[in-house]
Amino acid sequence: MHVEFLGGDSGGQGSPRLYLTDRNTFAVQGWKTQHANRIEIPHGLLRYAQPGTCLSGLQDTGHGTFLLSGTPMTDPEALGIMKIPAHETAVEVPVSQVVTPDAPGPRG
Repeated sequence: MHVEFLGGDSGGQGSPRLYLTDRNTFAVQGWKTQHANRIEIPHGLLRYAQPGTCLSGLQDTGHGTFLLSGTPMTDPEALGIMKIPAHETAVEVPVSQVVTPDAPGPRG
């Protein structure tokens, strides 16, 4: 699997980071939690998602981060590109499309 770096608050050398895969999914690098399929990421990481896309499955922690559940990353090619430090891990989540509600109709 190939991954393309989209961004991270500490640039290309830091983390957490957001990537786009060649499978039309996001690879999201974040801090490890007690569950292999869940990571913690800062709110600001979402700004690197491509316009019109979003990540689903986020749970706000109430202290500036989200918990994100997904499929643990195991692909050796992708992990080689990502170079994840020992205190972090990565999950893969579908690319979701932003959907906004229709504008309210005239009031009667």
